[in-house]
Amino acid sequence: MIITINSQPAYAYTGGKVFNAQLSTAVFIHGAQNDHSVWALQTRYFAHHGFSVLAVDLPGHGRSKGQPLTTVEAMADWLTTLLQSIGVKRAVLIGHSMGSLIALETAKRAKECVAGVALVGTAYPMKVSPLLLEASEHREQAAIDMVNIWSHSSIAQKPSAPGPGFYVPSGSRRLMQHVAKNNTAKVFFTDFSACNAYANGEAAAKSLHCPALFLLGRKDMMTPLKAASTLMSALPESKIVMIESSGHALMAEQPDQVLDALFEFAKVSLK
Repeated sequence: MIITINSQPAYAYTGGKVFNAQLSTAVFIHGAQNDHSVWALQTRYFAHHGFSVLAVDLPGHGRSKGQPLTTVEAMADWLTTLLQSIGVKRAVLIGHSMGSLIALETAKRAKECVAGVALVGTAYPMKVSPLLLEASEHREQAAIDMVNIWSHSSIAQKPSAPGPGFYVPSGSRRLMQHVAKNNTAKVFFTDFSACNAYANGEAAAKSLHCPALFLLGRKDMMTPLKAASTLMSALPESKIVMIESSGHALMAEQPDQVLDALFEFAKVSLK
């Protein structure tokens, strides 16, 4: 689905169904140097079980044109405009990593339509190590390799991958390379810089008047459990789901557990 936002084409995957603004909407927001496809194993189920789905490509990522936005606040403004432009009335926002910060900021801006916020692999502050920030600016392939090593709990999923021929770490690596190839801007560095600079997370969390879910990987080295403690304190009534055999790439490493947790949360939030 192509939507024009700020005079630029923006893409949102709808899970194989025509988007229907009259249905409750599940909005999926990817993380740094990713696109909508990281949600491929969850979005189709939502779309075929009563939800409208919008798995967005942020500007400069995937099929959305334009330059990558430089702040989390700008990304939240962009997403708010997208939701308003197509008439979304009631939505659950589901964000991974950088996307979780965008979900928080968007919920602050669009309180009237946001019924729940799911924060997957989140942290606040979401500080990026100087080594990784430098690599993302000057040695992008090295940064891609670092992130993929740190984002996965092992080199192979146990007891098996989600599908025949589906090798999780390599799939993630190739997606990041694809994003880099299709945009001459320094997308990874821009995304990481936005995460590193974002300072409104606690205030945004405290402003929420809807249910919140923390969905975290026990073996996550990118955003470990303790890194979410500030947001958890700001959202004391939130639900916490810990996935034991997963790192930061939860949606690919443990897709069924992630789907179960997100779908149950969405159903409860939208009652």
